[in-house]
Amino acid sequence: MTTIAEEIPEIASYVAGEWHPGPRRSADTNPTHPKETVANTTLADAALARRAVEAARAAFPMWRATLATARGDFLRKAGDLLDARAEQIGRDLTREEGKTLDEAVREVRLGANIFRYYAVQALDPDGETYPSGRPNLFLYTKREPLGVVSVITPWNFPACIPAWKIAPALAFGNTVVWKPADLVPLTAVHIARAVLDAGLPSGVLNLVLGKGSEVGDTLVTHPDVAAVTFTGSNAVGRGLQAKAAASGKRVQLELGGKNPAIVLQDADLDFAAEQVARGAFLATGQKCTATSRVIVQRSVAAEIVDRLRAHAESWTVGDPLDPKTKIGPIVSSAQLDSVLRYLEQARRDGARAVAGGERAGGPLGDGYFVKPTVFVDVAPTNPIAREEIFGPVAAVLPVASYEDAVALANDTPYGLSASIFTNDLATAHRFAQDIRAGVVKVNQETSGIEYHVPFGGVKESSSGSREQGKAAREFFTESKTVYMNFPAPTARA
Repeated sequence: MTTIAEEIPEIASYVAGEWHPGPRRSADTNPTHPKETVANTTLADAALARRAVEAARAAFPMWRATLATARGDFLRKAGDLLDARAEQIGRDLTREEGKTLDEAVREVRLGANIFRYYAVQALDPDGETYPSGRPNLFLYTKREPLGVVSVITPWNFPACIPAWKIAPALAFGNTVVWKPADLVPLTAVHIARAVLDAGLPSGVLNLVLGKGSEVGDTLVTHPDVAAVTFTGSNAVGRGLQAKAAASGKRVQLELGGKNPAIVLQDADLDFAAEQVARGAFLATGQKCTATSRVIVQRSVAAEIVDRLRAHAESWTVGDPLDPKTKIGPIVSSAQLDSVLRYLEQARRDGARAVAGGERAGGPLGDGYFVKPTVFVDVAPTNPIAREEIFGPVAAVLPVASYEDAVALANDTPYGLSASIFTNDLATAHRFAQDIRAGVVKVNQETSGIEYHVPFGGVKESSSGSREQGKAAREFFTESKTVYMNFPAPTARA
């Protein structure tokens, strides 16, 4: 692959064991330096997407019959290759997506760990035995793979989200057609190469680089696709769900969030502010679990605002390849425009930015940079308090009591992640019960998850299933119940 001084790579889809240039080319550009091309991509069309599904379907019987130990060996090797290539992949990830180099390399290493984790999970028990009410009857269940799984992943975590979908799908015997977001094709090719270089047989993993508007319907509605797993926006996800469900396909959605962090007056305010800032500003706020609502007990609201302002103003915004940089660019021009519209709308609706609130320019040139932003005087109906922004923006909302804080935190159609900062153990346990969220944090930022435990949201943040950990087996397999009768031997005369 490339560095800035090297030739720009030409990348393409991988289908049925071969790299297939598509009919159209697209430039993959750097959000830090938008005139810089990171890679030239040839985009797949619907015909190539159909070939990918057909290749996965043809490979399924062989992969299903492959011993679990062998599947685990492939995944373990893939994880080791990702680890060995983490610096190179992380650098290209930074150049095409914009997160800091440290964040990018750590994400690739997390993806490597996920592959190795599912290498072990492939050997976990795949069924249960049950007592029967009849003599000589042995009852048991076993879990079996679904078939072809379409994996559709977003641009904000282009290494670890594909890993936590592809690795369990393969571990449990499914074949995969993967469509990554079109903003991060080079990272996707890196991930695919690591898996393929581990020796994966032809057709088991197919990579489709293309626009969702051109290949999405094929990957969702093709009769040979058994299941679809998607992470992305609510609008796209719900539309996908309707199309897939119409033909009885299994669907897994992880969607948006409007994640609250509650800070009570008994909290360690310095620690709480630092954690909230991390959740709101790191990765430029481009996380579905990002902290976007800071619900603070009124008696300490001014102190929290002062501390958040200090973090926002002191954290360096700049080139994410520079080790001094803490906040990189927004991923694209379109996403930048969206964030700036939210900032302007917030001001029109009466909110006041005590830090940031505007595009970062000057020595940053024409990159897509936004200053870390803290808003106060925010009405609960203001769009920055209701809608997912996907930018480094925190809205501070003062409340009188714990009860008011939880009521406001739950007043959202989303329910992905939520946190509370308190030194009272009883309150912490009460919060874990009262909050409507799939992920609950106590004295920790809303972002950041571990791969061996279930992940997912409630309400409009999810379709109800869970990813990661042992929960992944529930989605990527189906249960078969077996009645094994052993008739009593006939008595001999």
